[in-house]
Amino acid sequence: MRFAFLIFLVIPIAELYLLFAVADLIGGLATLLIVIVTALTGISVLRRQGLNTLRRADQRLRTGQMPGQEIVEAMLLTFAGALLITPGLLTDSIGFALLTPALRGRLAARILAKGGGMFMGGFSASSTGTGFAGFGRAQRGDPGNVIDGEVVDRERPHDDQQLR
Repeated sequence: MRFAFLIFLVIPIAELYLLFAVADLIGGLATLLIVIVTALTGISVLRRQGLNTLRRADQRLRTGQMPGQEIVEAMLLTFAGALLITPGLLTDSIGFALLTPALRGRLAARILAKGGGMFMGGFSASSTGTGFAGFGRAQRGDPGNVIDGEVVDRERPHDDQQLR
């Protein structure tokens, strides 16, 4: 919680300081123009790369593979878009860095390696068969707890109740 508070406090102050420093060097109108041009350029590049990522995810789904890498990359592209829309030079720099396919791909692979189950949960094969893996538990060989049960429709009487 404190970390998030610091981010929301430090980032805007750093952005303002950087904007004022650049405005002192090149002028306020030129700084404003840079912020607007970087936002428009970023949104254009984001749209193209987002569509490419969706196409790759669709191709992987058609071949029966889970598009985990593409899902994480799409999340990073969304974050990059939010940073590019936010006025400021620091956030634009981070947003443009996330638009770089090589950097984004490595970052997505690292996120998947550290917390892959969070993105790859769902239906997957396990040592006991196929079924809901629940955050990738079955991928690590741990089938988890299995609870056996029966579904009862309270509107219709059971077979044993009809015999009475």
